[in-house]
Amino acid sequence: MAELKEVDTTQLHQEDVDKKRCDGGDVPSAGDQAADKAAENEAAADNDTKPSTTTAERHVSIQTKLEGLEVLVDLNGAGRKSCPLCPEEKFKACYSHKLRRHLQNLHWKVYVEFEGQRMCICHLPCRNLKPGLSGDQTSGRHVAHYHCVVCSVTIARKTDMVSHLKRHVNKGETEASYSSSSEIPFEEPAPSGQACEIMKELDTNVQLLPNQTGFQKSDTYFNRKMKSNRQLVFCSLAVLAEERNPLECLDAFGGTGITGLQWAKHLRSAVKVTITDINETCVKMIRENCELNRIRVDGGSRGLRAADGGLSDVDGTPVATVEVAKMDANVILHLRPFDYIHLDPFGATVNYLDAAFRNVRNLGIVSVTSTDTSSLYAKYPNVTLRHYGCSIVRTEYYRELAARMVVTAVARAAARTNKGIEVLLAVALEHFVLVVVRVLRGPTQADESTKKLQKLVHCQWCEERVFLKHSIMVDDTLPCNCHGSLPGKTAVELGPMWSGSLFNTGFLRRMLLAAVQHSMDDIQPLIKTLICESECTTLKALVHGPAALTNQVECGVVIKTSQSGEESAPDQSGKRKTGEDSGNVLKKLKSDVSLEHPPFYYSIHRHSIRGRNMPKLNKFLQYLTEAGFRVGRTHFDPTGVRTDAKLEQFKSVLTKYSVPPNTTAVTAAQINVSTDKTA
Repeated sequence: MAELKEVDTTQLHQEDVDKKRCDGGDVPSAGDQAADKAAENEAAADNDTKPSTTTAERHVSIQTKLEGLEVLVDLNGAGRKSCPLCPEEKFKACYSHKLRRHLQNLHWKVYVEFEGQRMCICHLPCRNLKPGLSGDQTSGRHVAHYHCVVCSVTIARKTDMVSHLKRHVNKGETEASYSSSSEIPFEEPAPSGQACEIMKELDTNVQLLPNQTGFQKSDTYFNRKMKSNRQLVFCSLAVLAEERNPLECLDAFGGTGITGLQWAKHLRSAVKVTITDINETCVKMIRENCELNRIRVDGGSRGLRAADGGLSDVDGTPVATVEVAKMDANVILHLRPFDYIHLDPFGATVNYLDAAFRNVRNLGIVSVTSTDTSSLYAKYPNVTLRHYGCSIVRTEYYRELAARMVVTAVARAAARTNKGIEVLLAVALEHFVLVVVRVLRGPTQADESTKKLQKLVHCQWCEERVFLKHSIMVDDTLPCNCHGSLPGKTAVELGPMWSGSLFNTGFLRRMLLAAVQHSMDDIQPLIKTLICESECTTLKALVHGPAALTNQVECGVVIKTSQSGEESAPDQSGKRKTGEDSGNVLKKLKSDVSLEHPPFYYSIHRHSIRGRNMPKLNKFLQYLTEAGFRVGRTHFDPTGVRTDAKLEQFKSVLTKYSVPPNTTAVTAAQINVSTDKTA
């Protein structure tokens, strides 16, 4: 009842103001019309359950051009005119030339822009009055404010409005989500060269919106920097397709559909691809990209299903068939089983791991891409503790810590469904962390995986680290003497996190062969680095060109492959391979297991000796090898050295081969003097 009385009082007050303005015999001003229009909009919002956000029903202060403000007032007419965004007591009626300057210099220049819409500053009595010094509201003044283009809320400060719009963006509540009409029609494919841009990656064409570079500007977000991620995922799927086919694989967050389309176009009948997305705009874009690549959409009404799974058409037979569905990732993962699952949401993936391991088949693969680097790289430790259940601080090996934390979350989700994991690949590049694991069913496998989740003891002074064993004191675990020689608490417990290996050498070698077969030249150097990192060895001579398809030399090991395509070709009947082929899978997995690489790495620049020149990194790797240690490079850090040597041993070798700055110059001068004397 109190709220109804306040509404009635406000309406009576507004009617009194309108009556006073109209008593002079003049026509009601544009400001009065704007206020009346705002009141009508508020009443309509109260009556309707769903707010209307079309351009015609927005507040008058939200315009795309300056002419939109000038149209509100007839500037070409004679006589004095009032400002449509200011009350009479703030800006009195004036002539057209003065009102035009007022609209340009005040309202149009003081704005907040969002998706091409300018929210100009408004001085109308849309908000409550600020109380005066005596606490009386009537003695205060009207508050200048902005009207939100999304939810129509009024906010006074410009910075607060910017923060308010960012929250809308993070929740996905943008103008594109609310508007019923869009500037770019999605019902029909847009003509090339006009509304959409055609991009080609791995012989797969996708059409992109002009504003696809930012997720806050478009629902169909496409990141060109994730090309290496897509190629690594493709190679891992290609390796699994050689073991058994046809595979049922899922791209749970399609976006533009580029990842799933690449699978279907290159692996064809060896895979049955399903692409899902919760956004209707993304689903329409995926269907259009399927037509662009001559890929049949399963369940579509165009054409007839051919015998080979394609589509008989006048333009030719499509190369593959893809199922496209508008569905939440957790829903489809609970409904259907899959052999290969790829999760690449925006941010953390922890909300989808339980559903992913619910129906994944035995010996299947789950690939996880996490882009929440702020929490993984210890910028927000509280968020890390909430999402991953790990305590973490910033270290020199923070990228590998991030990869191990993601593996920890994956192992916990698998163990809750009585499944274990085997880590095939863990990569941290640029702004993402990619983890690829193989699923091993059974409580025994789950117990083996959970045993590898251990606490990590880290010295904050010298950066030494070691995994904590049970029933051992923290200070007695680290080999350094910082806890006794330095005041304060130097050692901290991090984790628990994955303490096992992050790579599978045999699987990476087969990924390299898949990259060579599909002409992925960009990703081959990275896979070679990962192979050497998994074996903790230096890169040796590699075979390139056509000979690489038959013999691959990686780290001194020759890998032979079949030259004929009959053995690797999928079964034309569409059934899974059984008998000896499926029985050899476990043998192949056992052959993939190699000597685990040492955990973590040391940065040569972090432990350099002040006042001395360090040796070149390749030379230093050679010195460590001569000292009897296992040495290798790491993709996590270009200056990092992965070795089984302790920190003190690492520093001793580095100190031995570090020289003063002028040593080389003096030696060269002495050589020149000696040669002159002999001459």
